[in-house]
Amino acid sequence: MSPDRIGIIGLGIMGKPMAFNLLKANYKLGLYARRYSSLHSFESHDVEIFKSPAELAQHCTITITMVEDSPDVAEIVIGSNGIIHGANRKHLVIDMSTISPEVTRQLAQRLSDQNVDMLDAPVSGGEQGAIDGKLSIMVGGNANVFDRALPVFQCLGKNIIHVGAHGAGQVAKACNQILVAQTISAVAEAFLLAKSSGVDPSKVRDALLGGFASSKILEVHGKRMLDDNYQPGFKAKLHNKDMRIALSSAVENKISLPGAKLVARYLQEVVASGDGDLDSAAIAKIIFGEVK
Repeated sequence: MSPDRIGIIGLGIMGKPMAFNLLKANYKLGLYARRYSSLHSFESHDVEIFKSPAELAQHCTITITMVEDSPDVAEIVIGSNGIIHGANRKHLVIDMSTISPEVTRQLAQRLSDQNVDMLDAPVSGGEQGAIDGKLSIMVGGNANVFDRALPVFQCLGKNIIHVGAHGAGQVAKACNQILVAQTISAVAEAFLLAKSSGVDPSKVRDALLGGFASSKILEVHGKRMLDDNYQPGFKAKLHNKDMRIALSSAVENKISLPGAKLVARYLQEVVASGDGDLDSAAIAKIIFGEVK
C-alpha cells in the first residue's frame, strides 16, 4: 500500500478513469467534485470525500487536478477555498489539465512561495487512453519533484516525459494539439479530394495506412469521418480552447503559426454551429461543406 493519499479534483471523461486506475494501484484516494453527481461512480469504493480543495489538500500528500481551463485551475489552486490554503509543506500539486503555460508558471510560483511543489502534466490519448492507463504525459517542473511523482504517472500512462521547467509540459501539449488538429484537417482534405475524384475514400485510407502517410489520426479519426460518427473522444470545444492557448503562446513568442490559425478557425466554426460537444474530428464537417 502506498503511503501517499492522492486527492483528485476533476472527475470527468478523463479524471474518472484516471482515479480508478490509481485505486487499482492501491493508492488511497480523496475526492472533491464541484458537481456532486460526479462522485456517484465511487459510492461503492473506499474513498474519502472532501468539501473543498483546501480540505482535500490538508488530508492528502498529492493533489491531481484535471479540469477544463486556466480559470478553473486558478480557482482550485489559489481561490478562496483553494489548495494553497490547506496544503502542508511539500504537498505536491499535479495539474493534468490543459491550460496556459503562463498561468501554470504563475501558479507554480505562488505555491512555491508557500513551500508547495507543482508539476504541470497535461496528457494526450483521450478517454480510451485514460481508461487503459496508456496516456502520454508531458511534464514540466523540477526534476526531483518529477522523480517523486513518477510512480503515480506510471499508473496513468506509458509515455511519460519530463520536458523541462514549469510550463514546459503545457507547451508540449500545445504542440500536440497543433499537430492533431492540422492532421485531422489534412485527412479530411485527402478524403475530400478522393470523393471529388470519384474514388472511394475508404479504399484510399486503407492504402495510406500501409505507407508513410499512416498515422493514428488517419486510423481513428479517418474512420470517424467515413462513418460520419463524431461521438466524442475529445470534444471540439475543448480542442478549440487548446488552440486558443497555442495561438496565445505564439503571440507571446512573437511568431506566426498560419496553419494553426486556419485549423483554429475550423474549430471555431464547429463550435459556433452548435457541434462543440462532438469529437474534434468534426473539423471534417467544415471541410466537407456540411456546415454552412
